[in-house]
Amino acid sequence: MDVNHFSDEQKAGQRIMAGFDGTELNNDLKFLIDTIKVGGIILFSRNISEPAQVKKLTLSAQAYAASCGQPPLFIAIDQEGGEVARLKEPFTQFPDGCPGMTCVEDAQHFARITAKELRSIGVNMDMAPVMDVAPEDIDSIMKNRSFGHDPQRVATMGENIIHELQKNRVMAVAKHFPGIGRTVMDSHLDLPVLEVALEMMVATDLIPFEASIDHDVAGIMLSHILYNKIDSEWPASISKKIAKNLLRDQMGYDGLVLTDDLDMGAIKKHYNIQSVINQILTAEIDIILICKLSSNIKDTFDIVLKEMKDSEKIRRDGKKSVNRVMGLKGVYL
Repeated sequence: MDVNHFSDEQKAGQRIMAGFDGTELNNDLKFLIDTIKVGGIILFSRNISEPAQVKKLTLSAQAYAASCGQPPLFIAIDQEGGEVARLKEPFTQFPDGCPGMTCVEDAQHFARITAKELRSIGVNMDMAPVMDVAPEDIDSIMKNRSFGHDPQRVATMGENIIHELQKNRVMAVAKHFPGIGRTVMDSHLDLPVLEVALEMMVATDLIPFEASIDHDVAGIMLSHILYNKIDSEWPASISKKIAKNLLRDQMGYDGLVLTDDLDMGAIKKHYNIQSVINQILTAEIDIILICKLSSNIKDTFDIVLKEMKDSEKIRRDGKKSVNRVMGLKGVYL
């Protein structure tokens, strides 16, 4: 589909990925597709009962999008293995997650099996791999989800997962840029603050993300962490200094950039939705992720639409984002 022929509503909606309740194509999901015109949906355990049900759900969502004249949907899931795995048995389980993958062959095996199973149920994007480096000397929030403390090992394991997922037609999303392994606070609950110089992060935390970029990762997810010595005002997920200046301009990434879930405490407890969306729209962030069906989704859509109409720059930047979205959809969907 030609972005030039998209309505303003379609351009706004393609910037949003949303969660919903239910295990079938219900009125809430139809609303996201036909009214909000979302670019994608994300599945959680609440949307999943067994393989045939998930496949029916994803196929019916795609069919409904097509019937509404909408582009095909990104359908995403968090399937890291270990602690974060939305698909339970009979899907293949990797109970030890990233820490349990001891060699490159383990990472490749995980990615091949995961890609095959995701494609079989109509899921085309995996919010993986975790590219956070978890230092040994702290009680890292990522200690049970990371490939460890060695940035080169994290990079090697992650780049193999990216390669295998994408070779098997599932988009990989590296997370959580620029790295949350140094944090001990859970950003689901509140806003962690890190006093780490960029120079130190370049020498460690950014190495796996550089590898992700080198391996053409489809997407990179930003973290809800305030990196005080890089941007003292805004967390990475809504920071122009981090998303645009660091990730895009300095590191040269031109793929899909996503926020983490805006419903998390790190954002909801500290920022109003208007200021959050304004930040996102000026930071060259493509996808606004909202994982719960809430008024924030409609409010976000309305704000994006209004800002696009009021600002020529936001309109131009928004077209770039929609082109990135549609470019990936052209390759994978």
